Amino acid sequence: MSEKFTIHAADLSSANSAAVGVSNTTSTVADAAGPTVDRMASGAHRVVDQMADVAAQAADALDVKSEQLKDLQAQWLEKSRVYVRDNPMKSLGIAVVGGFLLSRLLSSR
Repeated sequence: MSEKFTIHAADLSSANSAAVGVSNTTSTVADAAGPTVDRMASGAHRVVDQMADVAAQAADALDVKSEQLKDLQAQWLEKSRVYVRDNPMKSLGIAVVGGFLLSRLLSSR
């Protein structure tokens, strides 16, 4: 079972030249891939920047709409106050009828 392994100088020389060949090939592939990787990274950065711009525009649009809704709510509230102040009995009747209808709708479910 005992095998002897002997290393010859010729074997080391061919293994060394093969290793150098692999190293050169790896270096060549890495050098060729560098610009491609850079282009891909740059493209990814552009896409992320565009998405961030779109998100910022959407957030700005939501802020504007939110302010518009707040203004509309304040206008309706003020109009309701004026109506109740000018028509207290009619407002009370509307509130009673609305409460009755709401209670009927909710109790039937």
